Amino acid sequence: MDTVIATENLTKRFGNFTAVDRISFEVSKGEIFGFLGANGAGKTTAMRMLCGLLSPTSGKGFVAGFDIYKQSDNIKRNIGYMSQKFSLYEDLSVAENMRLFGGIYGMSSKNIFSKTGEVLKELELNKEGNTLVKSLPLGIKQKVSFAVSIFHTPKIVFLDEPTGGVDPVARRKFWEMIYQAAGKGITVFVTTHYMDEAEYCNRVSIMVDGKIEALDSPDNLKKTFHAENMDDVFQSLARKAKNS
Repeated sequence: MDTVIATENLTKRFGNFTAVDRISFEVSKGEIFGFLGANGAGKTTAMRMLCGLLSPTSGKGFVAGFDIYKQSDNIKRNIGYMSQKFSLYEDLSVAENMRLFGGIYGMSSKNIFSKTGEVLKELELNKEGNTLVKSLPLGIKQKVSFAVSIFHTPKIVFLDEPTGGVDPVARRKFWEMIYQAAGKGITVFVTTHYMDEAEYCNRVSIMVDGKIEALDSPDNLKKTFHAENMDDVFQSLARKAKNS
C-alpha cells in the first residue's frame, strides 16, 4: 500500500520542554488512522508539524510525498483540515463556503460548480444550499465542514476532534462519511476524545508525554492490554502520564 505519511524520530521542543519525543510511524493511503492522547500528550503539536504549520526541532517527516521541513506549501495544497470549531464562514451560505474553499485550493470554476452540486446532492442538502451556515443545526454544520475539508479531493484529511459536542446519532452519520472518503482513497487522520470512535479506525496510536506508547489495530490493542474496549486501553496508558 502507498505510504502517505511517514515520520522518523520526529521531535519538537519548546525550550527545555519536549512536546513530541522522537515519534516514528507510517500511514497508508485510504487508511483511517486514530491519533489519540490526553491533553498535553503532544498530539496537537504533532499534527501541526504534519500539516506544515510548525517546524520540527529534529527528525524526519513526509506528508503526501512532501518534506515537512522544505515543502510545507505543497503539503497544505494536498491536505484537508477540519477542527472541532468548524472551519466555515458563518455569514456565507453552504454553497458559497464550498465555492470559496474550492477557489482557495485552486480548482477551476467549472469544477467548483459541478462539485458543489454533486456534494449538496450527496449530503441531501439541496434545500439548504443557499442557507447561511450560522442558521444550521450543529449536526449539519459538521457534515458541511467535512464536505468542505475534502471538497478538493485531498490525499489526506486531518480531523481534529471533529465530533465534539455532537449527539451520538450525528456522530455515527459523520463516521459513515469518513468511511466513504476512505473508500475513495482519501487517508483520514483523526483525533478524538470518544473512545468508541477509536474502534472505527483501522489503526490507533496513543501518545503519552510526547511519545507513542501504543500503535496497532483496535482489536490487537485490546488483546495486548487484556481490555474489553478502547477506553480501558486508553486509561491504562493515560495513568502513566506525567505531563497531562
